[in-house]
Amino acid sequence: MQEKRELINKLTKEHTLSFIEWKKLLQNPEKETAEYLRTCARKVTDRVFGRQVYVRGLIEFTNICKKDCYYCGIRKSNSCVERYRLTEEEILSCCQEGYEAGLRTFVLQGGEDGYFTEERLCTLVSEIHKRYPDCAITLSVGEWEKESYERFYAAGAERFLLRQETANEEHYGKLHPGNQKYSTRIECLENLKEIGYQTGCGFLVGSPYQTIDCIIEDLLFLERFRPQMVGIGPFLPAKNTPFEAEKAGSSELTLFLLSAIRLMLPEVLLPATTALGTARSDGRLQGLLHGANVIMPNLSPVRVREKYALYDNKVHSGNEAAEHLDALRAELAKENFTVAISRGDAPGFAK
Repeated sequence: MQEKRELINKLTKEHTLSFIEWKKLLQNPEKETAEYLRTCARKVTDRVFGRQVYVRGLIEFTNICKKDCYYCGIRKSNSCVERYRLTEEEILSCCQEGYEAGLRTFVLQGGEDGYFTEERLCTLVSEIHKRYPDCAITLSVGEWEKESYERFYAAGAERFLLRQETANEEHYGKLHPGNQKYSTRIECLENLKEIGYQTGCGFLVGSPYQTIDCIIEDLLFLERFRPQMVGIGPFLPAKNTPFEAEKAGSSELTLFLLSAIRLMLPEVLLPATTALGTARSDGRLQGLLHGANVIMPNLSPVRVREKYALYDNKVHSGNEAAEHLDALRAELAKENFTVAISRGDAPGFAK
């Protein structure tokens, strides 16, 4: 315990650990170690962000995808998925609803749907930007050529989420078909950062074939890459995928890693993800208590929320939904958190 406490103190002060030190910290963490890490992480979050929680309105605008990632419930080969695609008018209606509720960031997330060409996405982003110039637009739409990312940015998208999923190339190959390359994913992330996006990446905790060494490689990747946002969540199996019978990832390890990432990257925007909220009923609140400072309630039309099934039993109602923001505020107030009515930019990017 004392050795791990010293490692946590070093991480708090220096924001870095060696591969060997990470391994010592991650192997069989005791409850006392986890609680000390959590306490340190929350102190750092309070110092940097106070008790403010940034809220993003999530719009899952299409579950059609040309990619075939083995872990994903909306992968191309899953013929059991009821596919949908929102119209531009429906997406803009979601933005209007979110704006009226006080949201100042919209996250457009979808599969790699061929209908949404570069031109259509640029038109959509430009229209949202024109109607809501005081709002930030985040895209989470997968892999594109650098020129496309540049056009999205010029149209008004300032943030982009693209998980690396794993920083181990061999592990990446076990999670994706052969035509999906780790090198492409990393090149996309580097292009996004070079263009000037507030760039988010992240990984699955407990995905099939993942080892402690894989997790450490992810942490070292985050330290090198210095993203503005990091999204991690437990792996959750999805029906009719190659990994449907695999065991879910650990929510406890996810919380431990959230705290570790906060100490390594004190100013990073760190969501308490929907996957964490699915894995445990108090997942979102626990995420915040462990160092997260972002939540993303769902703005998508109610009729499609169940269809965006990246994994089984995904939560999409109650306080996870944007229409219940007042209930969310009341829930967070019990732990002295406040919902920030702002764009919630990463430090150094504020407008």
